[in-house]
Amino acid sequence: MDDFAGQTVVVTGGTRGIGRGIAEAFLACGAQVVATYTSNEEAANAFRDSLKQFEGKLHLRKFDVADHDACERFFQYVDDELGGCQVVVNNSGIRKDGLVGAMEPADWHRVLEVNLSGTFNMSKHAVRSMMRRRYGRIINITSPCGHHGFRGQANYAASKAGQIGFTRSLSKEVASRNITVNCVSPGFIDTELIADLPEDLVKQYKAQVPLGRFGTAQEVAACVLFLASKQASYITGSTLEVTGGL
Repeated sequence: MDDFAGQTVVVTGGTRGIGRGIAEAFLACGAQVVATYTSNEEAANAFRDSLKQFEGKLHLRKFDVADHDACERFFQYVDDELGGCQVVVNNSGIRKDGLVGAMEPADWHRVLEVNLSGTFNMSKHAVRSMMRRRYGRIINITSPCGHHGFRGQANYAASKAGQIGFTRSLSKEVASRNITVNCVSPGFIDTELIADLPEDLVKQYKAQVPLGRFGTAQEVAACVLFLASKQASYITGSTLEVTGGL
């Protein structure tokens, strides 16, 4: 894998779950990492305290990726204080499950605002910065739910399918500036995002996975690092599935 020394990597939702695994992997490969979070100060502080060996290379920033102006201010900070970034991983995501017939409009809109509009907001300002330097890697964390759909997750599925279409379009817009845009699509990964699933549903989902288990954040991070590397320079507009064969 590439040595990411000298590169700055932004990971949204980077203090917990898959995002944390991704942030830790980039730090281990020498990158300077900016991990963003929305509200959970306790988890963010615990994350920072657990990685004291990377002091000076790990930066935390609190804001909501669904807020366009907050994203713009964030990239101004990245450009002014850190000299820009080479890699952006759009990992922030939420679930607010419910059957369509009973789903509150607020739950529909909030999931799309964070998962899909957040990807747009971050990518818009990232490419403006990357285009000036004629280099960049954007990796969007999507989900097989965007392709298969799952009962009770119409809002989540719509947001994840939207990320894939967005990725394909953006990849064509920025390819001439040496910027690649790809998706990583994790299946069932053992993180707090699925920790609230009922036990019987967990057993049902595991039975659907040919490898017979849930994946780990570290297994997802390895795929993100590859797509962010110079070795992946001819891959863009693609979706890499990390699903155990789902």
